[in-house]
Amino acid sequence: MSHVIVETTAPGTASDPAIRRQRLVRVLVQFFGMGFFYLMIVVSLSFASPFFLTWSNAANVLTNVTVIGIVALGQSLAIISGGFDLSVAGILPLGSVLFALFSNAGMSVPSAIALVILIGAVVGLINGLIITKIRISPLIVTLGTLSITGGLAYAVTDGVTVPLASVDAGVLADPAFSSVPWYVVAFVALALASTFLLSFTVYGRMLYAVGGNPEASRLAGIRIDLVTISVYVLCGSLSAFAGVVVASQLLAGSATVGSDAALSSITAVVLGGASLSGGVGNMGGTLIGVLILGTMANGLALLHVPAFYQQIVTGTILLIGVSFARLREVLAREDS
Repeated sequence: MSHVIVETTAPGTASDPAIRRQRLVRVLVQFFGMGFFYLMIVVSLSFASPFFLTWSNAANVLTNVTVIGIVALGQSLAIISGGFDLSVAGILPLGSVLFALFSNAGMSVPSAIALVILIGAVVGLINGLIITKIRISPLIVTLGTLSITGGLAYAVTDGVTVPLASVDAGVLADPAFSSVPWYVVAFVALALASTFLLSFTVYGRMLYAVGGNPEASRLAGIRIDLVTISVYVLCGSLSAFAGVVVASQLLAGSATVGSDAALSSITAVVLGGASLSGGVGNMGGTLIGVLILGTMANGLALLHVPAFYQQIVTGTILLIGVSFARLREVLAREDS
């Protein structure tokens, strides 16, 4: 009998009130996750604007989130591996203006796209080499390359917008089927490929291992430097391709586009459940984060809210996302 009494009253057991409260809070956090949060946004905006819940507006949201979505795919890889990349906000506009300049110089569209992506990969390679070989913080390194690439975007254009000489160069904006542009198809394909990479490959497992515990990964034989460099190469390549998409949308290259790419992409990744300390995250969550940001921006535009208030909303959502991520970490630690 005494044994039963100890079982039901001892601290740390399933019947302990503290444990029950922890489990209840954990269930509530999971319930009020980003998926539910996004659903609430959709429902709220549906009542706020009669134009929100329409097929045409849904297509607009999907179209508008493509650029940040592509950048966020690369940012996810960087954050899961334990770093992040601020230089995306410079690579994107640089890719935009370089694509316009290459196309206007007579280069074919596939060649221009390939060259722009290669340049983005080189910037990513530089980031990765400095971070891994010189051991400088990703914050400082990518902030420096952000300034360099952003400055180059202005320098090569003298600060003016570069229109595409031929509208045919903006082929990515042409409809692939129905009214869905090719760049949306490309985004979906990249999202599927990134999901497969993270979930079903050895490389994906290495990313999580490096982000979760670099020292243990090193002892396990993982080439941490090589993995880290590859992450920034992929991130730079995707950001440069996002610049090509912007140029196709605008039929022009501009050094002013994408200035919020770093903040928006990091916000989307964190909203999706990734941890800034590394080792946690997934592409599905990142895509939900991207949709949250795009849907909020779309809804605010339909409600005629001034554009500069969107920055306030983005910052607020980022704080909410970080708070949820931190709460999940604390609950997981207590549960273990």
